Amino acid sequence: VQLQASGGGLVQAGGSLTLSCVAVGSTFQFESMSWYRQPPGKQRELVASVHRSGDTTIADSVKGRFSISSGHAMSAADLQMRNLMPEDTAVYYCKAVRKYSAGPSAEWWGQGTQVTVSS
Repeated sequence: VQLQASGGGLVQAGGSLTLSCVAVGSTFQFESMSWYRQPPGKQRELVASVHRSGDTTIADSVKGRFSISSGHAMSAADLQMRNLMPEDTAVYYCKAVRKYSAGPSAEWWGQGTQVTVSS
């Protein structure tokens, strides 16, 4: 399974971007798909998650500006970002988690996609 992330780029403050993450090579539904970000010189942090139940989790720092949605039977997840601010500048990563009936869950990470917000 590979996660392919796309949609990053350079945008002015106040602008919008949509990041897409698509799982290639999977024949199952993930339990959850998430977007993380890693600003320059900082640790990776959770931005948003969508669960197979339909529930979503949004970080307080982006609540009201970002949203997450899943598609293609939980094998893809989009992160809609609006009213972007310079502090949103980061490399954004997607992650997918599969749970098994027994044993630990498995997770996959996509390659990062750079989002740069200019002031």
